[in-house]
Amino acid sequence: MGYKSDIEIAQECVMKPITEIAQEAGISEEYLECYGKYKAKISDKLMDHMDRPNGKLVLVTAINPTPAGEGKTTTSIGLIDALSRLGKHPVGALREPSMGPVFGVKGGAAGGGYAQVVPMEDINLHFTGDMHAIGAANNLLAAMVDNSIQQGNPLNIDPRKVVWKRCVDMNDRQLRNVIDGLGTKLDGTPREDGFDITVASEVMAAFCLAKDLKDLKERLSKIIVGYTYGKLVDEQPVTAGDLGAAGAMTAILKDAIKPNLVQTLEHTPVIIHGGPFANIAHGCNSVIATRTALKLGDYAVTEAGFGCDLGAEKFLDIKCRMSGLKPNAVVIVATVRALKYNGGVAKADLNNENLEALEKGLPNLLKHVSNIKDVYHLPCVVAINAFPTDTKAELDLVEAKCKEIGVNVCLSEVWAKGGEGGLALAEEVVRLCEEDNSAFEFSYGLEGTIEEKLNAIVQKVYGGARAELTSNAKNQAKKLTAMGYENVPICMAKTQYSLTDDPKKLGAPKDFVVTVRNLKISAGAGFIVALTGDIMTMPGLPKHPAAMDIDVDENGKITGLF
Repeated sequence: MGYKSDIEIAQECVMKPITEIAQEAGISEEYLECYGKYKAKISDKLMDHMDRPNGKLVLVTAINPTPAGEGKTTTSIGLIDALSRLGKHPVGALREPSMGPVFGVKGGAAGGGYAQVVPMEDINLHFTGDMHAIGAANNLLAAMVDNSIQQGNPLNIDPRKVVWKRCVDMNDRQLRNVIDGLGTKLDGTPREDGFDITVASEVMAAFCLAKDLKDLKERLSKIIVGYTYGKLVDEQPVTAGDLGAAGAMTAILKDAIKPNLVQTLEHTPVIIHGGPFANIAHGCNSVIATRTALKLGDYAVTEAGFGCDLGAEKFLDIKCRMSGLKPNAVVIVATVRALKYNGGVAKADLNNENLEALEKGLPNLLKHVSNIKDVYHLPCVVAINAFPTDTKAELDLVEAKCKEIGVNVCLSEVWAKGGEGGLALAEEVVRLCEEDNSAFEFSYGLEGTIEEKLNAIVQKVYGGARAELTSNAKNQAKKLTAMGYENVPICMAKTQYSLTDDPKKLGAPKDFVVTVRNLKISAGAGFIVALTGDIMTMPGLPKHPAAMDIDVDENGKITGLF
């Protein structure tokens, strides 16, 4: 049998009508809003009529990503199908892909091989329009900021202190820093400006943490767009609520806030909704989607972005803190190839057995396992995403090292075999979900200074010595404290490739310092963003963008998505 690409496998799938998937999930047609035959939105009224107890919550996370790949979404989808094969009733709750990475370097985010959600082309492109709605709400607010300045500036906004950026769901480095308002006096006030990618917008973060439409409007109204004229001690924040923008922004998002229902290749229901970047924002699908999955399924399988140090930390310290959710079990995904890469092996040589490099790279996995087990006190399992080049000696070494710290390892072959390849993992997840998770705790409390919370994350989760604030960040910490934002969670904006703020430091370094160069309040989302290293809120395209390989024929059939 020849090699088939992800899109070829997905296009061969005979999908069930989404009405059937909904019926199997316990959603009656009155709560379903179909977008064609194979995708639908779930009415926000459904939860008012669900009185069954919540299912078990399973969080899927991973080691730090490498060019060798980990397959976190693929593992999540395969686990959902495997649980279904065991006779359980799982429902997935996953993130929506951003078109920036789809057309850039990362490709799509609908799984891979025989563990995918479909229709994968729709999911990876416009889907049901949620991303566009979030971008429109963001940009309406930006337009209203500049219009207020233009129309006599009744709120006394200092154009030099506008912090709200426009956004677009595309990787476009040219838009990172712009000057707008050029032309005549009627064309606006000239000022320095910039664009973020849509998934880095605070609107996306607030959207994904909101419990309902009312809560979303309240969050949007708190968004700080800029500051008034005056010295640092005298300036006052100006919010979307002050501008009268929150109502219209919420109106734009009234349909987007309804979660989207699709299916796996094996026809298991999956809710896909929201997708904030995990190296900038909190990296989790919406609270609404997760809560809906918990009400519909015996098991709700969800994922957090990038590695355990970013996505899982924010899932647990931000999303769980704000929503009251608590995972019953955590799956940590790794590959032998990625661990050898962490041990210093070049990408071209990863197919060769190398136990020495594997042993050098294993501390990265073990640190993530220790975080879940010893910092957050949650039951966990390691899922090794199988590659044909993995040798028995390599797999045995991973298993032995994990057993030394009391964690089981399951080989996952879902990419090649779908749900059948994840049965061992599913059985271990079912077992772990019966264990006691009452010892769960956050990695830091909300009391104390901003710097103390930063230090707690660096020391407990990353394994570093401390966080070091630049003079600029120290001044911002003082200002945020004076504004009353000291006791909110911290959202770290950090490289995904390393436990440190340096993407080149692989494995599990110790005694390093994380430099925080900027602190910014996302008052609508309800957290402080701490920018470290060279993190940017607008990515660029690579030398050979994935967009160059994507095409569509005269019949509308898309090729090149992966």
